[in-house]
Amino acid sequence: MARFSGIPVRDIKLQKGVTASELVEGMKAGGGFTAKKLAVGVDILAEMLDDEESLNFLSFPAALVSTGVRGVFAELAKRKLFDVFITTCGTLDHDLARVHKNYYHGDFMMDDALLHRKGVNRLGNIVIPNECYGIVLEDKMRPVLEELYHKGMRETSGYELIWEFGKRLKDKDSILYWAAKNEIPIIVPGILDGAFGSQLYFFQQAHRDFRLNLFKDEDVLAEKVFSAKKTGALMIGGGISKHHTIWWNQFMGGLSRAVYLTTAVEHDGSLSGARIREAVSWGKVKEKAKYITVEGDASINLPLMMAAVLDRIG
Repeated sequence: MARFSGIPVRDIKLQKGVTASELVEGMKAGGGFTAKKLAVGVDILAEMLDDEESLNFLSFPAALVSTGVRGVFAELAKRKLFDVFITTCGTLDHDLARVHKNYYHGDFMMDDALLHRKGVNRLGNIVIPNECYGIVLEDKMRPVLEELYHKGMRETSGYELIWEFGKRLKDKDSILYWAAKNEIPIIVPGILDGAFGSQLYFFQQAHRDFRLNLFKDEDVLAEKVFSAKKTGALMIGGGISKHHTIWWNQFMGGLSRAVYLTTAVEHDGSLSGARIREAVSWGKVKEKAKYITVEGDASINLPLMMAAVLDRIG
């Protein structure tokens, strides 16, 4: 049970030229509600990413990649701050599509039936015309797959195939570009659940000896986890990407540090709503780990937190 700290609440001081790190420090001193949780999360992340002995995971769902937060993920890959990315198939879809086409500002209250008739998809308040998503992926993916097949590729892991696509990109705003360049494995446990996966399936229909070996993705996770001295994770949202992260970390005694960003409630028993403390009961996070759950929209919290972290660790 938490004890009375005796630490007084301090006011946040807004002044010209304040850095993200200084603002977050003010939020911690302010002691209030989710702001303090965010500040504690920054402390944990800065310590985790500055620890050379820590194997660090970043897990997130695809939706944020349709927004400007894609640039945050690309920067983290560029700086090699995380050793493994675990995500969903839509991350591949959105990252590759945005290399070639723009997504556009929309509104949550747009007429969805009208959008459908016009061939436009809505993702929250982002709108994505068909020619900027499925159509562009079909046009751009098939030639790469044909090239790799004719060079002799008959079986590949998911992460190696993702690297092959990243190697062929010239867009330095791309997550896949930097993951390939820095050899950061992007693990997508549900790789068939999206446009990228559908194109793999359609390709396999015409090339029946083509195989995707997802056991090789698990081999990479096993190799990294079983050889790690300690592990840490920044997890955004729930679902398969979060679960795959905490699942693998139970095999080495649990995460030593964990920060979780979510908007979900916990009373329905969902993984998205489950706080980090619940993972302690499963041995997926160590009993004495440093951890925090930060409630709130990751499109706001993640850029602020990572800007503050980068202020600190350079």
